[in-house]
Amino acid sequence: MSHAVITNPVIWSDVPDADVIRAGDFYYMVSTSMHTMPGCPIMKSENLMNWEIVNYVYDTFEDNDAHNLLDGKGIYGQGSWAASLRYHNGLFYVCFSSNDMNRFYIYRTNDIENGQWDRSTIEGLFHDPGLLFDEGRVYVIYGNGDIYITELTEDATAVKPGGVNRLLFETERDGIGLRCEGCHAYKIDGRYYLFFIEWPKTGNQRRRQICYRSEELLGPYESKLILDDDMGYQNKGVAQGGIVETPGGKWYAVLFQDHDAVGRIPCVLPVSWVDEWPIIGVEGKAPEKFEIPLPATSPKPLVISDEFEYTENKLALNWQWNHNPDNRLWSVTERPNFLRLETGNLTDSVVYARNTLTQRTEGPACIGMTLMDISHMKPGDHAGLVALQNHFGTVGVKVAENGDRFVAMCVNRGDGGEEEVENIRYEASQIFLKIDFNFANSMDTANFYYAADGVEWIQIGRPLEMKYTLDHFMGYRIGLFNYATKHIGGHADFDYFRYAKTVN
Repeated sequence: MSHAVITNPVIWSDVPDADVIRAGDFYYMVSTSMHTMPGCPIMKSENLMNWEIVNYVYDTFEDNDAHNLLDGKGIYGQGSWAASLRYHNGLFYVCFSSNDMNRFYIYRTNDIENGQWDRSTIEGLFHDPGLLFDEGRVYVIYGNGDIYITELTEDATAVKPGGVNRLLFETERDGIGLRCEGCHAYKIDGRYYLFFIEWPKTGNQRRRQICYRSEELLGPYESKLILDDDMGYQNKGVAQGGIVETPGGKWYAVLFQDHDAVGRIPCVLPVSWVDEWPIIGVEGKAPEKFEIPLPATSPKPLVISDEFEYTENKLALNWQWNHNPDNRLWSVTERPNFLRLETGNLTDSVVYARNTLTQRTEGPACIGMTLMDISHMKPGDHAGLVALQNHFGTVGVKVAENGDRFVAMCVNRGDGGEEEVENIRYEASQIFLKIDFNFANSMDTANFYYAADGVEWIQIGRPLEMKYTLDHFMGYRIGLFNYATKHIGGHADFDYFRYAKTVN
């Protein structure tokens, strides 16, 4: 059997707060998805290197004005955070907290790849939860700095009456900017191991990985620094995550690294046990490449091109909506082989536009393009392609009150509204649009283009200096959008979306 070669990052795209388990010969990963829907993507791998999206935990998880992007703010940077994934007695469990709802969610299924998930909720927040099954009892360990433990019922659907519910321990304060959080909890060979990240103000001053261990669940716990390295990249620590064991008894850590505008990207690192401590990396360093005794497989694309050739009104798993979609107003079957986005409410900015359909972007560079039929847009409509984060950039078509069409490049003017950088009169009824992203060496620029024939591309506006900001808390996504500022009921038809990773 040929062995796989881990090349870090294993995914050069925004897949933050990953939690990985093994079930049989397969590995499954869940990650933070915040305001994108469907949410809590489930990815599958045979070798920890090549991952594919196989399911989501939910299509949507709340139905209110904020989640539906109708309150003028949305849930940017909120929604589902730092989910915990576990497999126990034939059931898969995913749990997370939602800050905007002040609620803890627990989902269960017996079929992680195809199944529907049963949902339970508990009022209150369990920050960055780590789910732990221990001899018939179930716990969630959570917190930031002050680490708590709460016992759940045996089916993990509610807080257990009279169960354990207390402060477990306090983590280091002195010289620490961000105290321990991001709990991943394990019981291995009779010991309890809790993994956290912290961000010191002294020394290297970057995220680093800490492990606490104890012979007893309730302590006392001792701690050890188990990784402090940036893999040679701008002092950005590789940290936050957990560990997983192969069938052959080897252990690996799955952590992430901040990579500026493209987002937080997952890395896989070897783990060696030294004096019963799980030490990550090789001689204190996070290796960029190493062989792993797991089967070599062909990679599956994380971001895909799409000709919209669907026989039912259901999109490929690679797509996610920005916030909850209005399913009455989009279709891939109404006009066969096209994505139709119809306007249904009025807004004045792409960040508040419903039914913006997005995928991730990838480093070191990538290009996304589309062909759009604009003949049924109404006065005041704006449709096109977006590089989506708070500091967004768009290239698309605007229709004036008198029906004249303009191709325009816009950016966030600073308050969420749009600043029009450039517009050019446009006569045709269809238009080719393209965004070129460059994340190499944190260049973090995007350039915007249009064409009438798909051959002679014309750059418009100015290059966008992309910035990762915590209000969205997500790497840049590329999206197809259409919104109305004056009259609802118009639509834009997208013939295809074509995507390629490039090397700049």
